[in-house]
Amino acid sequence: MEETKKTVEEFFYFFDSDIKVSFSLKERSFSIDIKMKEPQILIGEKGQTLSEIERLLKIIIRKKSEEPIFINLDINNYKKRKEDYLRELALDVADEVILTGVEKKFPPMNSFERRIIHITLAKKENIFTESVGDGEERRVVIKRKK
Repeated sequence: MEETKKTVEEFFYFFDSDIKVSFSLKERSFSIDIKMKEPQILIGEKGQTLSEIERLLKIIIRKKSEEPIFINLDINNYKKRKEDYLRELALDVADEVILTGVEKKFPPMNSFERRIIHITLAKKENIFTESVGDGEERRVVIKRKK
């Protein structure tokens, strides 16, 4: 864990010398929370840069580790806020589908966002979700059960 923490701190030091890194480790799964003054450059449009940095860190850290490691990187709580927003949106849209009976399609989403929608609505009665489309056009559809 110390080696991983050092690697992450060195990686981000070049972007912001006032960075604060906090870790939590659960069964080979690292949650890395970064706090910095100017997070926009590392989050990017729709979190795309954040996703790519997370992917890059996984590659770097896995090269130093003998076992597989899962990494969840968040910068200034961007992903947490996005998850909260998507959960609330999913529940609102599901209620609308139940009331109207009309299926609803979300805009295209990455796999992280689609997973949040599916998990949030998995136990909700009277509706079901499915992902449709390919590649960057893949999206979630919510339908009422018949």
